Amino acid sequence: MTGRRMTVLLAAAVLFLGGCGGDRSADRSADRTAGGGRLSIATGNTTGVYYVLGGGLAEQIGRNLPGYQATAEATGASVENIQRIVRGDSDIAFTLADSAADAVAGTGAFTAPQPIRAIARLYDNHTQVVATTASGVRSVADLRGRRVSTGSPNSGTEVIALRLLRAAGLDPDKDVDRQSLGLPESVQAVKDGDLDALVWSGGLPTPGITDLLTSLGDEVVLVPLDGVLPAMRRDHGQVYAAGTIAKDVYGTPADVSTISVPNLLVVHQKMDPALAESLVRLLFDRKPDLEKIHPAAKDITRGNASRTEPVPLHDGARKYHGG
Repeated sequence: MTGRRMTVLLAAAVLFLGGCGGDRSADRSADRTAGGGRLSIATGNTTGVYYVLGGGLAEQIGRNLPGYQATAEATGASVENIQRIVRGDSDIAFTLADSAADAVAGTGAFTAPQPIRAIARLYDNHTQVVATTASGVRSVADLRGRRVSTGSPNSGTEVIALRLLRAAGLDPDKDVDRQSLGLPESVQAVKDGDLDALVWSGGLPTPGITDLLTSLGDEVVLVPLDGVLPAMRRDHGQVYAAGTIAKDVYGTPADVSTISVPNLLVVHQKMDPALAESLVRLLFDRKPDLEKIHPAAKDITRGNASRTEPVPLHDGARKYHGG
């Protein structure tokens, strides 16, 4: 994914500290001290909020964390991002809380508990199902027999999309024509008439969804999700909550019910505590700058930041939060 890499150039004199050989994740985490280095931030696709905020965070790290250079990496998002942290390919990652909970428990996409820790709870993601008006889809159950994008492989969107379908009584492998596309590809496929619907989990507003709804207008609709929330919570816990996409977010005729899930910023459990603490401090010290990059940053609060359960807080983050 080098070609999709957003690189933020910082101060001229920085150390490049790279983990190589042996346990790369342990080596990389040990190399990341408060003294300096290069940090990789695993985000998401280029039209999502993770990528936008990740680029802003990388810029603020460079400007305000002496000796550091940061890179925001375009990725498949949540599950892939956690895998990158564990492998040592990234230092900081955006992820949905449900995927992170699976990771620490060793369930879902993960066959064993993963050595990750949270440094902050961020804003909430909202699950957004967009369908063509012509498809007649007005509920998740209506997706039966339709061409549906469930998100990139190993993404948080894919995790939620498959759970949504099952909550509506649909078999993702038999009852829908499922396609695993990233958001940019999904948006284009809907525009081209090659998809009936897409599922996306992201902050509000998500640039790619804004583009789709603006381009097609009343030819597409946002599908309400309140009907499947009880089954989602029964099967997967309280990490899922009722949410609303206000009509002024995308210019829809009315508010639309949705399902929300928190986003977390996670690191390897072996990250130097001083660096982890510095990252959380920077997140809040430079929050006004991040808000200028995307309004979702306004929802990052000190009151919620330490509420990352069931994902443990990193010791450095706990020190910042006063725990």
